[in-house]
Amino acid sequence: MDSLRIGIAGVGTVGACVAVKLLAEAVQGATIKRLAVRDINKDRGFSVPEAQWTQNTLELADADDVDVVVELIGGADGIALDLVRTALVNKKHVVTANKALLAKHGVELAELAENNNCILSYEAAVAGGIPVIKALSEGLAANNIYRINGILNPTCNFILTEMETKGAGYEETLHIAQELGYAEADPTFDVEGIDAAQKLSL
Repeated sequence: MDSLRIGIAGVGTVGACVAVKLLAEAVQGATIKRLAVRDINKDRGFSVPEAQWTQNTLELADADDVDVVVELIGGADGIALDLVRTALVNKKHVVTANKALLAKHGVELAELAENNNCILSYEAAVAGGIPVIKALSEGLAANNIYRINGILNPTCNFILTEMETKGAGYEETLHIAQELGYAEADPTFDVEGIDAAQKLSL
């Protein structure tokens, strides 16, 4: 493959950063051909020369001018799942940071990728830019792993550390975490262990 033609689905905070980074780095042979968004008229503060913007997300999976689909929509089901399935069936490589999708449908999607001779890349789904998945699956492939130690969820780590070191109560510490931007307005995903469980399942 002389060139890498990319379609990005979901151009929110992360998707916009990916697009801007690809444009800034000017990776030789890599071009963004299509971007799928909810609101095609929204000003995102950057432009992608010669790329097509669409509200039809599945268009990326069917497009002849896309080799790699970058899924940054989120969610375990719905359009994110449809997009990844369709892309793999159509023999397109997929990159995703969607741990919810992979935790629920990872085995099926990995089999689809293998059966269609495609790559399903999901390093960014766990620990952001730290190559945890690659280290475990490739670098330590011959080892038996019995335990993984680490901070699996920074929101919980902050809350528990504050409670232990300062003797603060849970509600107070959660409020501080929200004010600092560590916790979402609805912290359920973090504080009930869903985020950590999904990371471990990958």
